[in-house]
Amino acid sequence: MNPAQSKAHPQALPHQPAAFPRIAIQGGRLLGDGQSAPTPTDLFIAQGSLQAMLPAGQTPDGFTADLVIDAKGCLVAPGLVDLSARLREPGFEYKATLESEMRAAVAGGVTRLVCPPDTDPPLDEPGLVEMLKHRARSLGQAHVHPLGALTVGLAGERLTEMAELTEAGCVGFSQATHPLVDTQVLFRAMQYAKTFDYTVWAYARDPFLGASGVAHSGAVAGRLGLPGVPTANETLRLMTLFELVRMTGVALHVCRLSSAAGVELIRQAKREGLPITADVAVHHLHMIDVDIGDYDSNLRVDPPFRGDRDRSALRAGLIDGTIDAICSDHSPVDDDAKQLPFGEAEPGVIGLELLLPLTLKWASEDKQSIEKAISLLTQGPAKILRRDCATLSVGGQADLCVFSPDEPWLVTNDTLYSQGRNTPYIGREILGRVRATIIDGRSVFTRSPTV
Repeated sequence: MNPAQSKAHPQALPHQPAAFPRIAIQGGRLLGDGQSAPTPTDLFIAQGSLQAMLPAGQTPDGFTADLVIDAKGCLVAPGLVDLSARLREPGFEYKATLESEMRAAVAGGVTRLVCPPDTDPPLDEPGLVEMLKHRARSLGQAHVHPLGALTVGLAGERLTEMAELTEAGCVGFSQATHPLVDTQVLFRAMQYAKTFDYTVWAYARDPFLGASGVAHSGAVAGRLGLPGVPTANETLRLMTLFELVRMTGVALHVCRLSSAAGVELIRQAKREGLPITADVAVHHLHMIDVDIGDYDSNLRVDPPFRGDRDRSALRAGLIDGTIDAICSDHSPVDDDAKQLPFGEAEPGVIGLELLLPLTLKWASEDKQSIEKAISLLTQGPAKILRRDCATLSVGGQADLCVFSPDEPWLVTNDTLYSQGRNTPYIGREILGRVRATIIDGRSVFTRSPTV
């Protein structure tokens, strides 16, 4: 049985039925478009949209709420947009199910998420994409935006039918972490994507250099006897990708930066005017290679945690706009694949429920405003998706996240909804907790304050 399904979670309420409820969110402070409202505001939702925003205590004429959410002491923001969450369907249901991971998403305030194409089978046919989107819609929770496979079977040989995949609902095209060795195939894929204004999402991984590595090349890997992944694994691929962008003009999104050298290459490419965006996984803002010193397989990730200088550069890249968004890189892994020696364990950590608190932790440590932090989880990824979302505006779609930024909570097996338990944060207390998530004007998740 799925552990997430077996737990009671008495504070969580099921999503609303098909009819649109009328919802009042009372007394919260608004965050949106990189700005905040200094005084408490009441929001009123009906027919799936935000109908009014009024000073606390006022109510639109004739409005009677079916549900009242007390947001006093909380912030109300656009729903979070996560650029990478593996939902493990189809094909890997033993690691997680769509039900468990969508539940984790709304518990973390995520209202939209991007699903990489490395399912089994890969998302290389319209029927598979349509099936996934239909399954997600039937749950009535977060919006799912699949990435289509760039090549058939992610084998790196033949291009997929990108136009048909786009019609089925794909928002871009990627090889995920599967190598595409033949640069001629990659060049043709970028040419085709440019012709139809599709975005190519690429991981900066050289297919050969450090391909068997499991940790950042350096003193820590050497001391632990682990094969290393050099920084050049990232930078060599970035230089190849940028040259192909210069040749084709395609929009390129670089996924999961990990190194200081990689951040600097992105910075230079943007100064040149190349159509490039980039993201970083939230765990790379906190962990470094030294943290794996006891061979904790929950710290086995791809790309690997690098040095302190790299972490500092990633943080600086967020501050100066070199990096456009923070994502969870949520990857549930079953216990059997994690309870192995470090070098043999499957890489990946869960992050949907930790994305918000760990982003707030970074902002606090680097003395960044909460508005800046939330913009990297909302406006930044929305622009990459080319979606008109992640805003608070009267008449706009009501996808909202209500959260208490200073509320502490202990990360345990019983406080997580994801089927995966693969995170180094088990047993740690963190700040920032979602109180309510609204999607399409429906309350899909509520949580009472911690007593």
